[in-house]
Amino acid sequence: MTRTDHIAICPGSFDPITLGHEDIVRRALSFADQVIVAVAHQSSHRKTGMFSIEERVALIADVFADDPRVEAAQFEGLLVDFARSRGADLVVRGLRGVRDFEYEFQMALMNRELYPGMETVFLAPDAGRSFLSSTLVREIASVGGDVSRFVAEPVLRRIEERRATRST
Repeated sequence: MTRTDHIAICPGSFDPITLGHEDIVRRALSFADQVIVAVAHQSSHRKTGMFSIEERVALIADVFADDPRVEAAQFEGLLVDFARSRGADLVVRGLRGVRDFEYEFQMALMNRELYPGMETVFLAPDAGRSFLSSTLVREIASVGGDVSRFVAEPVLRRIEERRATRST
């Protein structure tokens, strides 16, 4: 790897990964040579998600199987420590609105304080996906709603498999 290569980390819970997440990651490849989609272990997050962390990593890998520049990973602890360990110099975050910005802006400043060599890049979502969140997809799926417009085919298959096993 040369000094001009940029590795970006796109961190989150991705429970499940949505088409909005996919859009942000694929657009990040226009300025990063590699994007690591990193599922965070967070003790402050709900323990009972739709998918385990291992399942989320596998789903991310399936969604981006067509692009070797995208890697699925998981991490514990501080994002800046994970970024340093992977040689990443960028964090990519999608912003749906002002509410997202306030939190993400504070986090970006703190991360820069902890790791001055890392920058945060904020991307606005595709206009047609600005309402989309994993939480909404989980809620719709949990009551049997159609989420096919919001997630990639591998994710939809896994959601439907999960529903089928729960109803038997």
